[in-house]
Amino acid sequence: MRHVIGIDLGGTKTAGGIVDGGGNVVFSSTAATPAQSGAAAVLENTAVLVRSLQREAARRGLDVDALGIGSAGVIDSGRGVVVSATDAILGWAGTALTAELSALTGLPATALNDVHAHALGESWLGAGAGVPSVLFIGMGTGVGGGYVLHGECIEGASFTAGHVGHFASPFAYEAGQPLPCSCAGAGHVEAVASGPGIHALYRRLGGRAAEDGGAEDTRAVYRLAADGDPTASEALRRGAAAAGSAIGGLANILDPAVVVVGGGLAFAGPLWWDRMETEARRELLPPLANLRIVPAQLGETAAIRGAARRALILFPVTEGTHV
Repeated sequence: MRHVIGIDLGGTKTAGGIVDGGGNVVFSSTAATPAQSGAAAVLENTAVLVRSLQREAARRGLDVDALGIGSAGVIDSGRGVVVSATDAILGWAGTALTAELSALTGLPATALNDVHAHALGESWLGAGAGVPSVLFIGMGTGVGGGYVLHGECIEGASFTAGHVGHFASPFAYEAGQPLPCSCAGAGHVEAVASGPGIHALYRRLGGRAAEDGGAEDTRAVYRLAADGDPTASEALRRGAAAAGSAIGGLANILDPAVVVVGGGLAFAGPLWWDRMETEARRELLPPLANLRIVPAQLGETAAIRGAARRALILFPVTEGTHV
């Protein structure tokens, strides 16, 4: 069986794994991403991780023949170039990702957006396996997503498809004014439904600071809500409702066979999930009444597997040349 390396390159950490043709992660490793040291440092850090995985594969007698990368930023997957990116990775926009990493590792490489890779992984082997269309939504520090149709993630004409956190939400307004969003726009889903959005809402509603016994982050907001704190409960309720409203609206547009919800908020617990699903189902058109809305299954390996899947497809090998 052939093997490839899958990489999940984010602003905080870079994870990689040796993945076989069936999608099994044979071995994995992680490294902190030197995000503020510039693109060259991030590329070299990734190459060091890949080379360590190549050595591990060789030690196990495995032949690795390609590299798949799921990366933060808008990725032109045809050219393997970072089209645009936030300052989460300094100077990342414009990086020739596949060309640089191929030169550093000796492997043919392909790249796509990390959330697109996550969506591919879940549609291949996770909660969306076995169905023709999967809408994946990632709910965490940001709000992202991907739509996988017959095994292909729809990337869009400019490779920006899947930015599901950046369209208008009625929940992202206060006193008639739109809330500022991380994209420099306003009134978007992410402004109220993301983890930081929920924590910021908690503080605006009068929630106490951490040093005064309040919540220091979104996890703490959830814990306070579970203990009956009314301010935390309201912030969580609004954030979950905004997420659900967006998910239901997107499902009406795309008509997926299943909606898979991942990210930290998806696993926060029933206070968030139940409210999200209730609001999503309130939005659904009648033909979608039985639509499955389920949590993701693959955890942190999803993007590694999705990136590996792209490499396996893009770089086929002649039958019998790998064992």
